[in-house]
Amino acid sequence: MSYNKYKVTTEINLSSIATNESIVDAKKTLKKTRKQISKLQDVMYAHGKYSMLICLQGMDTSGKDSLIREVFKDVNARGVVVHSFKVPSEKELKHDFLWRHYIALPERGKIGVFNRTHYENVLVTRVHPEYILGENIPAVKSVDDLEDAFYHKRMDHINNFEQQIVENGTIILKFFLHLSKDEQKNRLLRRLNLKEKNWKFSSGDLKERKLWNEYQACYQDAINRTFTEKAPWYVVPADDKASARCIVAQTILDTLASYNDIKYPELDAKTTAQLEVYKTQLENK
Repeated sequence: MSYNKYKVTTEINLSSIATNESIVDAKKTLKKTRKQISKLQDVMYAHGKYSMLICLQGMDTSGKDSLIREVFKDVNARGVVVHSFKVPSEKELKHDFLWRHYIALPERGKIGVFNRTHYENVLVTRVHPEYILGENIPAVKSVDDLEDAFYHKRMDHINNFEQQIVENGTIILKFFLHLSKDEQKNRLLRRLNLKEKNWKFSSGDLKERKLWNEYQACYQDAINRTFTEKAPWYVVPADDKASARCIVAQTILDTLASYNDIKYPELDAKTTAQLEVYKTQLENK
């Protein structure tokens, strides 16, 4: 099947996009796909000119953590780095809102995964504008200063940030795990019903759930203002976890495979000419 249908190429309305899609043999397909991702990442590491940034966004319980575990299970540990961004620290608040994301970017040859991303700065802070006050921005005296124009300007900064790192060799893929409100309820209930899952539950999840519509509106606006050809968004149906993982993995694989210039580096002529000599030296010891 074609996974391009999940790519955002024109303005979207999230309410009209399905949250559930079932892919036949999704688990079996994922096992094959992630092995292929591992091989391509190995080549990318040796090549040393590109990095890849995977951005994962979604409502609570959308499956980000388990997706990371399952999609990158076969990738060499040296080749993938995961950052889970929480509430900004005191030090992070003393810098601009993108600073902590700049310093977490993957090195050339590696895949970096942002579990929650720089988009939190135009999502959570837009639903809870009081959080911005902690940044101590000179032009912001109160939440009354935080109108739509403020967040739209931040989205412009994000577009510029992404354009800059793309030009420096970072391949960007952004995934919104599109979960239904009913499925979120089921997953929250599972956390309450299963003792081993209790630790995942927070009463704050229920408070945020009441703001579902506000979050959906913010996600829709952010996606519509920041999808670009070089830093594309994909809206992935997330009610079925296995299928969501399969879609994300195949998109990563297809994207890496499209870079025909990513190849193992060739040895210099002098070393190549001496290969048989080196083999003989080792075999005779």
